[in-house]
Amino acid sequence: MAQDGAFHPGILHLYTPSLTAFEHRLPPPNTTCSVPSSSAPQNTILFIGGLGDAPLTVRYPTLLARTLPSHWTVAEVTLTSSAAGWGTSTLSRDAAELEKCVAYFKWLRPDGNIVLMGHSTGCQDVMEYVVGASCSSRPTIQGAILQAAVSDREGWGAIVAGDEALEKSLEDTIALATSYVSRGDADAILPKKGNKVLEMFDIPCTAYRAHSLLVEGGDDDYFSTDLSDGTLKQTFGRIPARTKAMFLWGSKDPYIPKYVDQEGTLKRWAKFVREGGGNVDEVNGGVVQGATHNLNDDAEEIVQDLVGRVVSFVEGL
Repeated sequence: MAQDGAFHPGILHLYTPSLTAFEHRLPPPNTTCSVPSSSAPQNTILFIGGLGDAPLTVRYPTLLARTLPSHWTVAEVTLTSSAAGWGTSTLSRDAAELEKCVAYFKWLRPDGNIVLMGHSTGCQDVMEYVVGASCSSRPTIQGAILQAAVSDREGWGAIVAGDEALEKSLEDTIALATSYVSRGDADAILPKKGNKVLEMFDIPCTAYRAHSLLVEGGDDDYFSTDLSDGTLKQTFGRIPARTKAMFLWGSKDPYIPKYVDQEGTLKRWAKFVREGGGNVDEVNGGVVQGATHNLNDDAEEIVQDLVGRVVSFVEGL
């Protein structure tokens, strides 16, 4: 899908004194109008990007905003962890900030539905919101969409596979982060010099965040395919029935290891949602054929496939 250019009409919401959410308010695709529509949508998809993302860096939410019925809208959430901030942030902080964002949009549209839609590591934020610590006290949401919910631990394993130097660097990074955390220096910035993996991060990264992303059982480790049934029961199995879930993967996502059974993994997650009394959409959810990680360079029909699934999901709430 081609980028639409630099001009994106919308509303910039200040949901805390320092954090924003950009709401797409777009004219219909077949008009030349350059001002936001005057219609007032009642329901909101809050989109949370992945590591390094900020509003508009993932392109399909723009098309999604154009395709949704008029009573739905998309707002892209900025967190402290957005863009270059992810290396010094935590999922618990993200969830606390999302709580404020959800509360703001509930205040703005008290009769509307709210769906959290995560992309990549944004999916960890969604899971932390619905099943993490303090989840029972957070404002309720009606939907949770996980798009490209991949394991950072397995993804980095796939990136370095076959390159002995990178494999050694990843091992060193894990050992270094673990040692810092063990001695009480979790908030210390890891030294990058001479470490190829940390240099690839390209941002300052705390020992805690590296450990969280790369170590089995770390706080970010929601989606690894080798997690036990008991672990998944405590995560996917705790998604509440009031929050309908949907999982979307891309068949050509390079961050999903080739050995992973994509359909089987999504069905496994859905099984634990159902067994826990939750509600999961397996009709619209599933593997989007031909889709890559963020779909930025994918063919229009592939992006339309993803967007159509999301539209059908929210129409079913």
